[in-house]
Amino acid sequence: MPRAVRFDRYGPVDVLQVVDVPRATPGAGQVLVRVKAAGINPGEVSIREGRMAARWPATFPSGEGSDLAGVVEELGEGVSGFVVGEEVIGFSNSRSSHADLVVVDAENLTPRPPGVSWEAAGSLFVAGATAYAAVRAVAPQSGETVVVSGAAGGVGSLAVQLAKRTGASVIGIAGESNHAWLREHGVVPVSYGDGVRKRILEASGGRVDAFIDTFGGGYVELALALGVEPERIDTIIDFDAAQKHGVKTEGNAAAASAEVLAELARLIDEGELEVPIARTYPLEQVRDAYAELERRHTRGKIVLVP
Repeated sequence: MPRAVRFDRYGPVDVLQVVDVPRATPGAGQVLVRVKAAGINPGEVSIREGRMAARWPATFPSGEGSDLAGVVEELGEGVSGFVVGEEVIGFSNSRSSHADLVVVDAENLTPRPPGVSWEAAGSLFVAGATAYAAVRAVAPQSGETVVVSGAAGGVGSLAVQLAKRTGASVIGIAGESNHAWLREHGVVPVSYGDGVRKRILEASGGRVDAFIDTFGGGYVELALALGVEPERIDTIIDFDAAQKHGVKTEGNAAAASAEVLAELARLIDEGELEVPIARTYPLEQVRDAYAELERRHTRGKIVLVP
């Protein structure tokens, strides 16, 4: 029988189980995909722990996961544009991609280009669409300076690259161990911690035009202290600060489409965008994967490989 990750109550990584499940059948407009890779994301931690129950409640037993890449196993009625055996990238809206087999709406799939690895393809949707939306929200222009917090994380590592493509100067807040990677991608690295405001002002020549917060913990307030206008600040995590200060919260939902996914995959295929892969785990080690993610010091993406 195929396997899937399940949890039947809110809690830490210990609530995650890999269980046998019945083989799903795709309905009209749907595709059954055999998963080759599926990324994991911090938002899934918040949902599993119950911290987002008011916004995104879980129904138990709950599956998890949105990102996926794999091979078309079966087509539902009325599906055209895909064939059995085709390699695809996509996303699930039903918290179900951490599994051997997953049913996906055909409209949420796009072909996998040959130059996109399974690991990059399988972890592209959540981080990629979020970064795409965040950069679009603050609209950096050539000659401007944009700062990204958590600049080496899953979303941040893509946001800095997409921001660079606008012609803006990009400053990335990250730990010392990630500074070399940021420099290699044309980003000016700045260490987090005490004195970060002064370091940003020195790196920017005293002017910051836009700010993308992927980490939380006071970066919205820092952006305001740097003189950035609220409409040029986007946070994907600090919703309380966003409500208090009137900054933007555009993230994954604002760019959740197969069209955006295809555009990001094209950039990867052409060598214009990199998805750093921190580590891969087999599905049965899903607890270990999330334990590493929750330490919040990962460069790029952690990926499950069923």
